[in-house]
Amino acid sequence: MQIADLSMRRLELFQIAASTGSVQTAARESGLSISTVSHHLRKLDEQIGVSLLDHSRRPMVLTPEGAIFLKHSAGALKLLRKAQAEAAGGSLAGTRQLRLGLIEDFDSEIAPELAVALADAMPKCGFTHYNRASHEILGLLRNRNLDLGLAAQPDTSPAGLQEMPLLRDPFVIAVPAGSDFTPEDFLSGKAPQPLLRYSPQQIISTRIETQLKRLKVALPQRFEIESNQTMMAMIAAGAGWAVTTPLCYIRAGRFHGQVQLHPFPGKGFVRYLSLYATEDCPESAAQMVEASLRNLIALRALQPAHEAMPWLEDSFRLAD
Repeated sequence: MQIADLSMRRLELFQIAASTGSVQTAARESGLSISTVSHHLRKLDEQIGVSLLDHSRRPMVLTPEGAIFLKHSAGALKLLRKAQAEAAGGSLAGTRQLRLGLIEDFDSEIAPELAVALADAMPKCGFTHYNRASHEILGLLRNRNLDLGLAAQPDTSPAGLQEMPLLRDPFVIAVPAGSDFTPEDFLSGKAPQPLLRYSPQQIISTRIETQLKRLKVALPQRFEIESNQTMMAMIAAGAGWAVTTPLCYIRAGRFHGQVQLHPFPGKGFVRYLSLYATEDCPESAAQMVEASLRNLIALRALQPAHEAMPWLEDSFRLAD
């Protein structure tokens, strides 16, 4: 076998299948059909001369030979990706492809302005832009389906990704404007409105529920909401209240007059938003996106929030 016979595509599919234990998952994450993924894995076995995955197990597991091959091929594939990225995108203007994922908190103003700036700075680049929840963006980055992604920091730092912290976003209490109840009343269940919770799959939900459990706050589980706009609309209508962040509030501009923010009672807690880059992402593109995002966040999120609520100036700010 000649080393040139090994394609990066087959090595990448092998890595995904090895990490997920599923041909179906590898197909979904790579955008290929199950039969195509199976064909590539079978061809890789033939080229190496051994079976790398035990397909009889569910989920699939590496054979002893496959474990050895994965150990050595992972480093080689990383170097190939890096070399390819630097050769193709050594300068910003020469970048040919950029796959970017942003959480929906930025979809109203920041994401469109970022897209315009990137199109101007990288005239030869083909862009793919995703709006996803943080956990989905991190998954796409891990499987090399994105080059850059902006997401909330998870509890454990993602392996194999470069992190560029962007925003410190503290948790606050959002209640119907004009309510006579204090934040402590809402947390203790004395207010008539129910707690509106984020969908449990979201990183923001995990952070909030952990803090409520730590404070021994046990409120009825009535609403779980994935859409931030829907949550703000319900608060504005007096149908509930939420633990949320200033960034989530800022993007729901149409409801600002009907929703009021308060500091979280007692010891506060915070989430951080970061830009994550794969190891093979062109450095010039990552730096340009980071700088553009910091400028846009300051202009479109921090400035209006500080003007309307000066008490947020010290806590809602760009990350150091």
